[in-house]
Amino acid sequence: MLATLSEHGIKVFATWDQQAEARAVGLAMPPTTLIVFGNPKAGTPLMLAQPLSALDLPLKVLIVESSAGQVSVSFNTPQYIIQRHMLPESLSANLAPAFGLIERALLP
Repeated sequence: MLATLSEHGIKVFATWDQQAEARAVGLAMPPTTLIVFGNPKAGTPLMLAQPLSALDLPLKVLIVESSAGQVSVSFNTPQYIIQRHMLPESLSANLAPAFGLIERALLP
């Protein structure tokens, strides 16, 4: 997924291995990774229209592997972000490409 994002001009700002962070303080948790990514050219107009949208930008995707080996991928959809911050619907076009890449990366 990281390569797919980078190949399409979407910057990966950070990748957190939350399992490793938990282990570092003596706690256990399943493999859990948070990826923070975005494109300032796409996200900045949202933050200019509604500064509080920066709470959800850059975008994030959470990948968790259960003890049974099932992997789940979670993220806030463009529609959720637009509605949450009462942004003009037209700005969802700024978010759609990134989420399209995630969906394509997840399809077999």
